[in-house]
Amino acid sequence: MDFDDFKFHPQVRAGVTAAGYNTPTPIQAQAIPRVLQGGDVMGIAQTGTGKTAAFVLPMLHRLLAGRRSHVCGLIIAPTRELAEQINESILELGKETGIRSLTIYGGVNAKPQVAKLKQGVDIVVACPGRLLDHLNQGNLDLSHLETLVLDEADHMFDMGFLPDIRRIIKYIPEKRQTLLFSATMPNEIRRLAQEVLQKPTTVQVDTVAPAKTVSHVLYPVEPHLKTAMLLELLQLTKTESVLVFARTKYRAKRLGEKLVKSGYRAASLQGNLSQNKRQAALNGFRDGSFQILVATDIAARGIDVSLISHVINYDIPDTADAYIHRIGRTGRAARNGNAYTLVSREDQIMIRAIERVLGSPLERCTVDGFDYSVTSPRKNTEFARPPRQPQPRRKPGRQGQAKPVQTNQQGDQPKSATRAGKTGKKNPKRSGLRRGRGTAPLGLNLQAGRGGGQGRGGR
Repeated sequence: MDFDDFKFHPQVRAGVTAAGYNTPTPIQAQAIPRVLQGGDVMGIAQTGTGKTAAFVLPMLHRLLAGRRSHVCGLIIAPTRELAEQINESILELGKETGIRSLTIYGGVNAKPQVAKLKQGVDIVVACPGRLLDHLNQGNLDLSHLETLVLDEADHMFDMGFLPDIRRIIKYIPEKRQTLLFSATMPNEIRRLAQEVLQKPTTVQVDTVAPAKTVSHVLYPVEPHLKTAMLLELLQLTKTESVLVFARTKYRAKRLGEKLVKSGYRAASLQGNLSQNKRQAALNGFRDGSFQILVATDIAARGIDVSLISHVINYDIPDTADAYIHRIGRTGRAARNGNAYTLVSREDQIMIRAIERVLGSPLERCTVDGFDYSVTSPRKNTEFARPPRQPQPRRKPGRQGQAKPVQTNQQGDQPKSATRAGKTGKKNPKRSGLRRGRGTAPLGLNLQAGRGGGQGRGGR
């Protein structure tokens, strides 16, 4: 099968040829004919399988066949980076069509978005929060929408966006085509699919098995030695572009700073950065200005770099599905990739869950010459937040005068989410590195499969 078999509009076919697309990927080959038929489709496919083109190309074809005086296509994505990536695909594949598209997300000034909406666009690619802002303020009319796409639906659930999605659906005509794409299908996403899809066709491609071009290695190490182990692996391993995953935004920031101080061309990608800084970090990683990018799971959803040689899990993910998402960034385009994970005693349950998904034990390795005996300091300050600076005392206001409430109009957070930190309780899963006595990796009781021996990092 090739793209001629889909019988796209000549202007769409010209964009496919200019983009260098030759043979459809499995998700494209299965999904595109069903989308072109006009019915609802639920696509289950991993990151990097070409699913963006599977819904962008039919949408472009459909828009060229009809009249375009309103917003006809809406694509909802969980992150700003992913929204920009999808829009780039629209611009590339539709450059011969004259179809106008716009990205809408928070963290940037809303006025330029309003101005472009007034000028008229055909396709909107949006994050839920800011999209809901525009709908509530009457800046966007979706009453003539023909196609709705929910991309990375499982990740939108992880970020708490499903209530916002349900609110957005109320602004959209019931008579429409709806496409839902997700790498995994938890129960919550199945319930959402039942609500928004009408007699959908399900297309499923490689839902749990990771790419066969990726090799997996665990490096058992005490938590306080993770940074030293990461630096050792980077020094001893021949790498190209390296994507490092950290559990929290603050850990990603601090780890990126440590790598820069160690002489590496590194940057961090996390939610506390402004949109300009996030885009600069992502562009620098794509063009090679940065060899290493440290990211959180949420921020990394917009990363589409085909030449990542190594994915390193500084912190093991919370679920086996998240592990599959992470390592899907390497081993692309028929190239071999490597997935390294730094693990400790408390990670054993998640290790077994990942091994069940993979269907085989993960290789355990040690690094020759690495000092595993270094004990943990009494107070581990590696990822400790700096003390807060004293604030000037506020002048007492008039009694009974309420302080005005500031509303967040950035739009990249779910409207139904509760502000963190109000109760003063710490989340034990986000509490940073634990204190403990350092021991050799053999004491971590993590050996299974091909354990011990010389580590790959020492070769």
